[in-house]
Amino acid sequence: MPNGYVEFVLVPAIVARLRQVAPGIRMRLTPYGNDLVGTGVTSGTTALVLGRIVDPPNNLVVQHLMDDGLACVVRADHPEIGDSITRDQFERLKHVNVVPPGRMRAGLFHALAQQELKRDIAISVTNFFAVVEMVGVTDYCATLPDLICRRLAHDPRLKVLAPSADFGTFPVEMAWHVRYRHDPAHRWLRALIAEVAAGLASRPH
Repeated sequence: MPNGYVEFVLVPAIVARLRQVAPGIRMRLTPYGNDLVGTGVTSGTTALVLGRIVDPPNNLVVQHLMDDGLACVVRADHPEIGDSITRDQFERLKHVNVVPPGRMRAGLFHALAQQELKRDIAISVTNFFAVVEMVGVTDYCATLPDLICRRLAHDPRLKVLAPSADFGTFPVEMAWHVRYRHDPAHRWLRALIAEVAAGLASRPH
């Protein structure tokens, strides 16, 4: 059960690895935001959850997989932005915001507040795919996770820029019910996911 970020960044690499080592395995993904209630993981009916794990109950085991940072994306022929973006430009631009479901909406907002940066949000969307299309046809800017930006860097309509300030990093985690702690098949899958995540995090830009 992944969130939207994990489904875009991590799940394709997991599926590719499974196809190599265990092609008979079938997976069923159910999206979730950051609220664990209703996912089935707290009762053990869902195998595991991938994403940002917030306030897990005592019957869940949480494993840190990797950290990701943030970068800015604008259209390639943006009339104001060249190969870098300044604080002043960041504050002058209109922005596309990704609204995460669940309770964890404060990550980027907290980083902006720490850096005393303002962001003029023109539109909020619910997924990363919409951001790409929105930025590609406007003069708007989007601030997105680094691993997503690595994919977007290959889109000729867009250009990826280092942020104008240090926005820090955010964790990507995996959680499962304590009953699966010593289950051999579950342990094997967790190890595979952790290995894939480590490979993504260490891949050069």
